[in-house]
Formats: sequence, C-alpha cells, structure tokens
Amino acid sequence: MIGRLHHVVIDCPDPSALARFYSELTGLPITYESLDWVVIAVNDTTSGLAFQLASDHRRPVWPDPERPQQFHLDVMVDDVQAAEPQVLALGARKLSGNVFEDPAGHPFCLIPRPGWAPPVHPG
Repeated sequence: MIGRLHHVVIDCPDPSALARFYSELTGLPITYESLDWVVIAVNDTTSGLAFQLASDHRRPVWPDPERPQQFHLDVMVDDVQAAEPQVLALGARKLSGNVFEDPAGHPFCLIPRPGWAPPVHPG
C-alpha cells in the first residue's frame, strides 16, 4: 500500500451550498468549512467528501460526452422510491431512472441497499 484515500474532492461553484446538500443527503456533518473548501465526514478525523471552489466550473450535461459527468456517486438507500422525493426536496433534479443531479449538476445514483450491507436507517 502506498497511501490511503483521504477525501473525494468535488469542484463546484458554491462549496458551502453543495456540502449542505450532500450533508442532508448522507447524514454526514460538516466537519470543516472555509470560503473555498468544505468537508463532510463522520467526524473531523475521518475521510469524507470535500467541496472545492471552482469559479470556472462547467456544469456537466449527462449523458452528453461533450460535457461529461466528471464523477458520480452511488448513494445507498433502504428504499429508492421513498428516497426520491427526499432528494428532490433537497434540491436535486431527476435525470432518468435512479439518476439525479446535485445542485451543481453532478450526477448521482440512488441505489438499493444490497443484502450484505446493514440498513441505512436501523430500527
């Protein structure tokens, strides 16, 4: 092993707004915030998602290869149908099927929790 993954960094025009979107979506709290860099993670000593200011960010257009998706996240949920209105209420936009885009245009998928994974919302 050479290293260990620290953060997945996502360029965007408004790091604070996008971090808040993903914080609500995943339940991960904001653990660090500055004007151009915001992190969500389990706590301030774990890896997570970081959102970096990119003032020249070009919004992806999925599935157009001229403006590629740049990255996408698979978000595991207990019930895809129940999660859909919740992510839309957060500001996501549905693209097709279980594919949505975040407020900065990055695609993400809602995926049903595999049987081997513990419930997202135990209880």
